[in-house]
Amino acid sequence: MDKLHVISRPALVLGTMATLVLGEQASGSQSSSRQRKYQYSPAQKAAAAVDNARFARYILTTLAAVVFALFVYRIVVQSIRYIRTLTCLNNDTQKYFKMPNLAFGAVKQHLLYAPLFRRRHNREIHLAWLQLGYVPTRFQSLFLAGVITMNVTLSVWGIEWDGPRDAALNHLRNRTGTLSVVNMIPLVLLAGRNNPLISLLNISFDNFNLVHRWFGRIMVLQALAHSIAEVVKRSDQDGWKAIQAAFQNSQMLMTGLVATMASVAIVLMASAALRHAFYETFLHLHIALVILLLVFLWKHLENTYPQKYLLAVILLWAIERFTRFAVLVYRNVGRGGTKAELELLPGDACRVTLKMVRPWTFQPGQYAFITVPSVGLWTSHPFSLAWSSDGLDDRNDSEKGYMVSADDVLAKPGGEASMSLIIRRRSGFTAKLFEKAKRSTSGLTTVSAYVEGPYGGHSVLHSYGTVMVFAGGVGITHQVPFVRDLVAGYASGTVAARKVILIWVIQSPEHLEWIRPWMTTILAMDNRRDVLRIQLFVTQPRSTREIHSPSATVQMFPGKPNIDTLIEMESENQIGAMGVSVCGTGGLSDDVRAAVRKRQGWRNIDYLEQGFTW
Repeated sequence: MDKLHVISRPALVLGTMATLVLGEQASGSQSSSRQRKYQYSPAQKAAAAVDNARFARYILTTLAAVVFALFVYRIVVQSIRYIRTLTCLNNDTQKYFKMPNLAFGAVKQHLLYAPLFRRRHNREIHLAWLQLGYVPTRFQSLFLAGVITMNVTLSVWGIEWDGPRDAALNHLRNRTGTLSVVNMIPLVLLAGRNNPLISLLNISFDNFNLVHRWFGRIMVLQALAHSIAEVVKRSDQDGWKAIQAAFQNSQMLMTGLVATMASVAIVLMASAALRHAFYETFLHLHIALVILLLVFLWKHLENTYPQKYLLAVILLWAIERFTRFAVLVYRNVGRGGTKAELELLPGDACRVTLKMVRPWTFQPGQYAFITVPSVGLWTSHPFSLAWSSDGLDDRNDSEKGYMVSADDVLAKPGGEASMSLIIRRRSGFTAKLFEKAKRSTSGLTTVSAYVEGPYGGHSVLHSYGTVMVFAGGVGITHQVPFVRDLVAGYASGTVAARKVILIWVIQSPEHLEWIRPWMTTILAMDNRRDVLRIQLFVTQPRSTREIHSPSATVQMFPGKPNIDTLIEMESENQIGAMGVSVCGTGGLSDDVRAAVRKRQGWRNIDYLEQGFTW
């Protein structure tokens, strides 16, 4: 999503350059003889080429240094959490880890967790019906401002602005063209679902997608500056009428023009308003235009130095696409293929149970891309995985009254593996899938499907003595696996958690049916009452009779929760470090973020957020 609309764009600088260039021409003599063609000397050409190559290396080296710094940070944080987990396994008070590091707490409060302005980050900006994107965090804004400043500076540094105009235009054209191609390397790398930096740095695809879009804008602005410089130079030398003939007679110019137009079209179509309103159309056109861009840019750069950068771009793109295809084949082909069982649920939702040919070891926080050809043809869509079952019929056991232990839940007896998720009807694919499930007279429908994954699952909550997990609506699918994992870990003594609080905000009590069989299993687990409390908030109950609390550890309330009060109550009696996780609406996420920021420097509290905002 467009998380940096509020930051001034590099278009201002590059646009000013173009205006100065065009303005000088308009103010000069248009009836007299054209400027003579400026001829680069071999020494000048070599020096300019060296500068372009050097600045290209500067960009790649700087980005590599940032990756290394983030990797070191990730190793330090993971090491601290691992040591904290081991230290707290047999420590029920964990007083040492309750108190914060004041310096790091200030960094989290004012940089890492802070929105660019006051408190709005995940709640989308709307103009009437148009979705305009999101406001980034201050850390994201700082990084993007650094990338933009670096590219603008390197695009104009060392160009002979006070010399012959042809020389300056030549240099500007070559420089911006080279840097535009170089920026395509991080652009393509960060766009991939299999981006290796996701697991290496423990940074979500959502964050990388934000940076991907900004590298795209920078690349396109540099491509435009490259094209404008060439057009103005030729108009100075031969006049505007000769430009059309030059494009018709030169393969290099024509292929460059097509590549530039394709890149501009990609950026315009990727605006938040168009992307959200017509996502599937955007996605198909996006891929087609990317292929068009790569083909024509390859021809444009034939036998030139920047072509080696484009080769790296093409290889990255091809490897990522091949990896996705290979995973899809491995997970789903053979043994009758992957099947998806659709079960109609109240509240415009359906439960999808996936029985894969070759499943993976399930981890909390994972999600997968689901393709159902009979519903959405070849399109794939991401969904959080809520539950896994390996030959253990949890629902039947709980209905018979059998006690389900942590060992039972984590055991893998080798039966037919399945994974489940909840899909709520919205528009497009989800609406079609819901209608297909609704047409079944039995309420159950089985269809062929393809599952691509797993993705995510890099966040763990084992090192926190107190864990609060917030869910809004169908966001519960992300949080249920963490609750299950922590309760089982508490019973087996493998986690630091001593208090786990689940807060779920729903519109109607009928939404409880979405996860009833899974929650029944969790509530029957060993020592669950000692560690887990559940608070349900129903925002639109039909009557007060629907609101009743089954027990002291499972409570139901009408209306919306006061997030700040809930976190305040738990932090006052906090055990060890506290982890606060949220998956829900943008407003809920922003409220939880604000409450966590408010307590930095007073308690040791970390904030974790999950969302699909692309």
